[in-house]
Parts: sequence; structure tokens; C-alpha cells
Amino acid sequence: MTDVLLEMRGITKTFPGVKALEDVTITVRRGEIHAICGENGAGKSTLMKVLSGVYPHGSYTGEIVFDGQPVRFGGIRDSEAQGVVIIHQELALVPYLSIAENIFLGNEKRGRGGLIDWNLANAEAAKLLAEVGLDENPVAPVITLGVGKQQLVEIAKALSKEVKLLILDEPTAALNDVDSAHLLDLLRRLRDRGITCIMISHKLNEITAIADSTTVIRDGRTVETIEMKSKDAALDTPSQNATQARIIRGMVGRDIDSFYPDRESTPGEEVLRIEDWTVWHPTQDRKVVDGAALNVRAGEVVGIAGLMGAGRTELAMSVFGRSYGRDISGRIFMRGKEVRARTVAEAIGNGIAYATEDRKRYGLNLIADVCRNISAAALGKLSRGGWVNGNEEVKVAEQSRRDMNIKTSTVMATVGTLSGGNQQKVVLSKWLFADPDVLILDEPTRGIDVGAKFEIYTIINKLVAQGKAVIVISSELPELLGMCDRVYTLSAGRITGELPVREATQESLMALMTKEKELAG
Repeated sequence: MTDVLLEMRGITKTFPGVKALEDVTITVRRGEIHAICGENGAGKSTLMKVLSGVYPHGSYTGEIVFDGQPVRFGGIRDSEAQGVVIIHQELALVPYLSIAENIFLGNEKRGRGGLIDWNLANAEAAKLLAEVGLDENPVAPVITLGVGKQQLVEIAKALSKEVKLLILDEPTAALNDVDSAHLLDLLRRLRDRGITCIMISHKLNEITAIADSTTVIRDGRTVETIEMKSKDAALDTPSQNATQARIIRGMVGRDIDSFYPDRESTPGEEVLRIEDWTVWHPTQDRKVVDGAALNVRAGEVVGIAGLMGAGRTELAMSVFGRSYGRDISGRIFMRGKEVRARTVAEAIGNGIAYATEDRKRYGLNLIADVCRNISAAALGKLSRGGWVNGNEEVKVAEQSRRDMNIKTSTVMATVGTLSGGNQQKVVLSKWLFADPDVLILDEPTRGIDVGAKFEIYTIINKLVAQGKAVIVISSELPELLGMCDRVYTLSAGRITGELPVREATQESLMALMTKEKELAG
């Protein structure tokens, strides 16, 4: 039996006006974890959709050899029949069905007369859940699970199909550190069982920790494949070439001396102040934000750090026109004057903007074009007598495309066809056109490659240089320490501390982020 499980040779895939992949070649060994890295829009997900049959044979050129045989997948069912299973970044579970129903959806366990044998399905589902480390009732609805557990249900579903090659697209993008570590441990166990994994990720620390080899793709072409482990397999130590700097150089075509652009901090007058801000959960009898108080000044970047469920997003959304929660109380001041922000329109009118962490659901209209998305929050600036000036709208969008380096051939392209990094730039363009005094950025670089992150950091620096005030919510503590002037910590809905970045460390922030829980315990 050959050591090679998969070869993709000379894969070229073209969309109207765009060559997404050009002569891409990749070789994956049996029983390894093979990482694929590249900037947003480099072609990583497109390549995996070719492999899994989402883009069927005939829609691309090139050859795929799997398990020693040429294959021509006409769809997902064809690839899964051969043991190739893909888990997309956007999870494909049905929220109101049970865990067992999701695991065997389309592959139901049938008994006499062709009827579904629910006892058998639930028993088999329980075994699969145990394999992935989940102690959940198979009849529980998927909607009751957190994102980390839903990711494990997807893997259990893949194991039910006798998977040989498991493809994971950004599996830890929406997970906290604990869930991410658990998922990576599971991938190691699957590798030990002989299951080959391909993992697409922008988290280079995870890649260097877990991958056996890494293929770098840039602008739709294969750049190189890096061996991540020492040739002495018994040592299981990183290769000298397996550095984040080496991967970054391949991804962006240059060295990045620093992950964060330099910025001189010269905060001015106070722009936004929140006092005694309290928010109740919309359906449960509990507070999600409890007496929070913070401020941000002109020319300043303020961070908000907190563990999953601490109330960071709930705080931001409730401030932004009370778009989350009920029985909200507290006061908002803009430049020392108390303002009302009872609706999103009022918040925008008072100079407050909020870029959501869930850009696909709340930040963009995915079926509209780039142009319409950019102008959406400030159509009044383009209107005369109730009519939008279409020519001006296109000019604004074209200017944003150039300034933000949005990779699209035309601003009339549907925004849902853009990569995650370019979609995020469209979200930022929308709010920059609205010209707010305060911009709240919720996980602004989630699921974005290192090159696009640097561009977004540069945009933030330009905003504060213009006197804007920026609040950044992030799960990545190095990001907050690298970009902010001050960081507030949030735990169980309460502000537990405030530190200037020059005095802060990851350890000191984490201590404050867990302070409330320790007191409660």
C-alpha cells in the first residue's frame, strides 16, 4: 500500500472573470494531518470544494487520484462514498433536529419495513459521541449545544460515514481556547487511528503545533509544501523550517517584521462614556451585563477582553441601539452630552457604529452586491428627494474598493461570493462611509489571514489618527495587547478591571477575566 492517499494534479478552476485556482498540485500522505494555509481569497476553500465534489468533475481541469485510483466526483455523495468528508466553516447541522438525527441525516438507520430504528440510531450516535469526547444525550436538539460541541457533532457525523480523509475548513475559527485545544487533541487521536486530515486554518500557532506538513497557496497557485516535523519521527519535534515566519512569507510573498503596525498614541477628549449599563437576557431571568461603565477618547483604541459568555457582544449590541436584550438601563454620553440611542438609527445618528462578529448573518446582505452593502448604513448621504443617486453610490463603492484593497473585479459582484477577509473589508467600508465618531469592532479579524489582519490593523490606526475612537472586542489577547491603548476586562457581565497596555500581560488580563468566576466559586 502506497504512503500517498491523495494527489491533486494541475487543478485549475475558473469563475466568470476570475481564475480561482491555476495549476495547483498537492500531495497528502496516508495518516497525516496536512494543513493548507493562504490569504483570504487564495483558493483554499475552492480547492477543497473541488476535492469533495461540491464543484463536480467537468467544472475544473486537472486530475484527482485518491487511494491509488483516479476519481471523478460528481457531487458530495460520490466523494463520501469513497471516504472523503468535508466539514465547512459554516456548520451544516439542522438546529431543531436531535444530535442523532443530524448524525444520520441522509444515512438513516433503518429496521423492519424500511422504517427508521430510533433505538439503534440513538445507540450508535451515543457510541460516536463517546469517540469524539462528547457526553451528550443523542436525543438533545443541536440548538442546545455550543459551537464547540456542534463542531464535534459534525466530526461524529463524519465518523459514521467510515471516513478515510477528513477535511476541516477553519474548524477553530469560532471556538474559545479550551474548545480549540480539545478539537486539536481529537484530531491527533484520529490521526493515530489512521484517519487522514486536511485542515485549513489561519491560526498559525495551531498549524505549527499539530500539522505534519503544510501546503501554502498564494493567488490560486501552490507556493510550497513544508515538512513540519523532524525527520526523526520518534522525536516528534518541529522541523527547523516549521516556523510561523516561514509560512507567512509563503502566504504574503514577503516577510512581516511585526504582526501589528506601529502607532503613536495621542488620546484627546472623551468621546463616549457609558455609566451603570445593565442589560437583561431577552428570554431568561438573568442579567447579561451588570452595571458596566467604560469610556473611550478620541484617537484611542480601547479593548474589551472576556471569556466566552462574559457579555462582550451583549454589551456592544445593547449600546448600539438596544439591538440586544431587554429592560436596559444606564446612560450614554457623547462628548460629555447624554444622548438617546434607543434604536439603531438613533445610535448611528449619534455617531456610534457597530461591526458585528457575525458578518454573514448581521453585517452583510449576502445576496446583494458590494456596492449596495457599502452604502447601506448611510443612504441619506446619497439621496436627493428620496431617490438614491446610483452613480454616486458606485463612485463611493469604487473608492472603498481601492482604499480597502477589496479583491473583487467589480463592485457589482455579489458580496456572498467574496472571501471572508474581503467580506470583512466590505463591513468596515460600510461603517467608514457612515463616518461615525465611535466604531465598535466585534472580533474584527476572526477567520482572517495574517496579511488581511495587518491591513485591518492599519485601517484602525488610520481611523484613530483622524481622531476617531475605536473599541475592539477580541478573543485573542495578543491582538488586544498589540493594538490597544487600554483594555477593560469583563466577566459574568461585570467590568472586573481596566489596564493600560504598557502594564498589561496575557496573564494579568486572564486573572481579571476569571476574577468574578473565582469569587462565585
